[in-house]
Amino acid sequence: MLSPTRRTFLATAARLAGAAAAAQLLSGCSDDSGQQGHGADGRRPDADQPLRIRAVAATDTLLAAYDAALAGPGSAQADRLRPLRADLVAHRAALAEGLPPATPSGSPSASVSASRPPSASRSASRPPSASRSASPAASTPAATSAPVSVAALAAAERQAAGDRLGDLLAASPELARLLAAVSASDALHAAVLGDPGPITAPKPTAATASPAAPPAPSVSGSAAPTATPSASATRTPLPGAAVTALQAALAAEHAAVYGYGVIGGHLPAGPQRDDCRASYTAHQARRDAWQRMLTTEGATPAAAAPGYQLPFAVTTPGSAGDLAVRIEAQLTGVYAELVAAATGPLRLTAAAALREAALNARHWGGTLPALPGLPPADPTPSASASTSPSASPSTSSSASSGASARTRAGATAGSSRSASPSA
Repeated sequence: MLSPTRRTFLATAARLAGAAAAAQLLSGCSDDSGQQGHGADGRRPDADQPLRIRAVAATDTLLAAYDAALAGPGSAQADRLRPLRADLVAHRAALAEGLPPATPSGSPSASVSASRPPSASRSASRPPSASRSASPAASTPAATSAPVSVAALAAAERQAAGDRLGDLLAASPELARLLAAVSASDALHAAVLGDPGPITAPKPTAATASPAAPPAPSVSGSAAPTATPSASATRTPLPGAAVTALQAALAAEHAAVYGYGVIGGHLPAGPQRDDCRASYTAHQARRDAWQRMLTTEGATPAAAAPGYQLPFAVTTPGSAGDLAVRIEAQLTGVYAELVAAATGPLRLTAAAALREAALNARHWGGTLPALPGLPPADPTPSASASTSPSASPSTSSSASSGASARTRAGATAGSSRSASPSA
């Protein structure tokens, strides 16, 4: 075989050098294209940021409305309005976490007197209102300068509760849980201010086939979902985390059913026992709905425990009411976890369940923190939180975040098959 000539060698070397240059160019193009969609620091933009900005702007608008009401028609009800406003300040702080300091711009309305705790005593709350198309500039507190009546404030809280749910499906798990808690709190505010009307979320932009929402247990007077679960032939299987959270919700509903059976045995005949019976029936319906949904997913539904240790002795109508508050407040924590774990329509259903549990806790005389279902932002107890007795095995892991000011958080009751609310 002839050895390569010098000309052949040089030609080969040139070809190799060209190939290397082309590879380097292609590599450079790939690196450049890999940066598309990233910020100047090379990181992808936070998809939650526009949702947080919208929610903060809406909260600023509500704060301004409270200021206008306190300065005008609502001044005579200041003792009732100021704790609700303090809740909004807590909402704003949580929603603005991680946002650039100047986005959106702050205002005097976003601050609260140091004498007011971030979480105030109040009952049932509904999601904060905010137009999905609202921008920080359009929702500044300065926009509300005319006097605002308490009735208008209540309507604004109810509207805000529904609007916050409009971003639920697009939010990350953590933000979705926060939005659901804010929504529940705003719903509570609306109820406290005399507007218990239904909370209507904007319709999702994309339809997702999945089991329909089970009815929400409610004795609060607000409208609850009326659909019953049914499997769709084109449904999307639930994520594993959602199945796990759904099992926890089922276990909590088993306990709630038993708990209301205990409660009913200690209430006199009349409206309270009727409310107990309605709650008992509604929690049974939700328990059955979760069982059917889990079965559809191919999972074995969690069975009711043989029995649970009650957190305290129930011997009077008063202690029976305390247990009802404890049941519902613990359920806010359970459903906050389901909101974070679920996607699609189930996330919306879980948010509705969180809200109804908060409203029911208020109906039974309980008080809740500024963000129902969420753990406190710091270990310092707030004005509406206190230590509560240990909960039952089926509900303690996810319900501790829903503790109420009167230490009523979740039913530690037992088998859902062995009790009924009849005395």
